[in-house]
Amino acid sequence: MANLNESFHGFHTQNWAQAISEHEQSGTNYVIATVLGTNGSTPRGTGSKMVISGEHIYDTLGGGHLEYAVIEKARELLAKNEAAQVIEQFNLGANLGQCCGGAATVILECMQCERFTLDIFGAGHVAQALITVLAQLPIRIRWIDSRADVFPEFIPNNVIKVVDEEPTSQVKHAPVANNYLILTHNHQLDFALTQAILKRNDANWLGVIGSDTKAQRFKQRLSHRDFTPAQISLMTCPVGLENVTGKLPMEVAISISGQLIGLYQTTHKPIPKRQGLQWRTLKNALINASQEDIDA
Repeated sequence: MANLNESFHGFHTQNWAQAISEHEQSGTNYVIATVLGTNGSTPRGTGSKMVISGEHIYDTLGGGHLEYAVIEKARELLAKNEAAQVIEQFNLGANLGQCCGGAATVILECMQCERFTLDIFGAGHVAQALITVLAQLPIRIRWIDSRADVFPEFIPNNVIKVVDEEPTSQVKHAPVANNYLILTHNHQLDFALTQAILKRNDANWLGVIGSDTKAQRFKQRLSHRDFTPAQISLMTCPVGLENVTGKLPMEVAISISGQLIGLYQTTHKPIPKRQGLQWRTLKNALINASQEDIDA
């Protein structure tokens, strides 16, 4: 078994209910682990819960090897990237080397809530106005800029701030079928980002702020660098709704957010209906837990 302390990397003090709210808002998949029943001495009793995501853990089932095993199993479920519910029996003595000596029955519910993903490059006035709108939507955002001091103090839960002196290096970290919005202060950086994104050949959408003149110049430069017409056509520039005009940061932000809302409503696949455990499976688990209590 790996170092037990490693399982608690990323521990947060929020309770499980707060964690669920944050993950649903940010669109991050997570697992709810709930103690269904106990036998003998256990760290925590029936009904105790914790929440586990790919990088973080919230609340506790009492710590120790039991919690480590639950976290490990939860992340196995998350890696499958599908909704699931499983029941696991944990023997705190023989199997886990825990001195309590009891046993716990735990249900793990893997929740799939990941939504539309978007990388925003640039943290200037338009981007800051835009974030205030997108923070209220089921969109998962990486907000990227080389200048740490331009970001606001408050970053919404569905936004990950990334400071990188070479923003183009972040393109390789984006998920497949990602959406990109380029709002930087530098036209040459905009073009470098556009090239890097188009070279991946897997973007769902690419928006670049600018004028018709900028769009034509970018298209010419891209064609001279052997990008195909199909690749070039992925770039949307100017970005935003044509019927929402104005040059104030919030006006531009509203125009772009309207376009993004239309995009995610069109491309977002409905979340598959979450299938619960069969009653017989749950019943048998509860019977087994009750029988262990009688035998103890």
